[in-house]
Amino acid sequence: MNRILDDRPRTSDAPAAPVPGDHPPAARTVSASAVPRPAARALLAGAVVAGPLFLAAGVAQGVAREGFDFTRHAISQLALGDAGGLQTVNFVVAGVLLLAGAAGLRTVLRGGPGATWGPALIAVFGASFVAAAAFPADAGAGFPVGAPEAVTMSPHGTVHMAAGMVGYLALCAAFAVLARPLAARGRRTWALASRLVPVAVLAGFLSSAASVLAFTAGAGLGLCWLAAVLGRLLADVRRNA
Repeated sequence: MNRILDDRPRTSDAPAAPVPGDHPPAARTVSASAVPRPAARALLAGAVVAGPLFLAAGVAQGVAREGFDFTRHAISQLALGDAGGLQTVNFVVAGVLLLAGAAGLRTVLRGGPGATWGPALIAVFGASFVAAAAFPADAGAGFPVGAPEAVTMSPHGTVHMAAGMVGYLALCAAFAVLARPLAARGRRTWALASRLVPVAVLAGFLSSAASVLAFTAGAGLGLCWLAAVLGRLLADVRRNA
C-alpha cells in the first residue's frame, strides 16, 4: 500500500514557472501608467508655446498690416480683410494646442490637486479660440482699410465677443485652481502670483471700453502667465520623471 501511495504524482508547493510574456498584475499596472507620460509631457509642451506663438504671430501681423493700430484695434480684428486667413489659422492653432495641452495636463496632475477643474477650464479656454476663428470679430475703427469708424454688432461678432469673455473667465478661474498644485509642489510664490494675475487680466478687460491697448495687454498677460505656469509644472514633472 505504501508503494502505491509513494508512486502517486506529487504536487509541489513551489510557484509555477512564469509563462513568457506574462507579468504580475502590479507590473502590468506600472507599465501601463508609464506609457502616456512622454506623450502627456509633449501635449503639455504644446500648450506652453500656444500663448507666446499666438501673440508673436499677432504682433507680426499687426506691424505688417496696413491701417492696423494697436491702440485702436484688437488683435482679433486681424482675421478681417484679404490677409485675414493668417489670423484665423493663428486662432485655430492656438486653440488646438491648448485643447491638447489640457489633455496632457489632466494626465500630469492625475490623482493630485486641481486634476479635474484645471484641465477642464484650460480646455474651455482653448475651445474659445476655435470659436473665435469660426466667428470673426466685426470691422470697425477704420480697420480693415475702408471700414467705417463705428462698429455695428453682427451675430458672428456677438458670438466672437461672448467666446472671448467665457474663455478668459475660464482662464482666470484656471489660474486659481492651478495655484493648488503649484503650492503642493512647494511653489508658493508661483501659487500666490496665480491668484493675483487674474485680477490684472480682468482689469484689462474692464478697461477695454476706454483703451483697446489695455484690453490687449490684459489678454496678453493671461496668455503669457498660462505659458509660465504650465512650463513650471512641466519642468517639475520632467525633473521628477
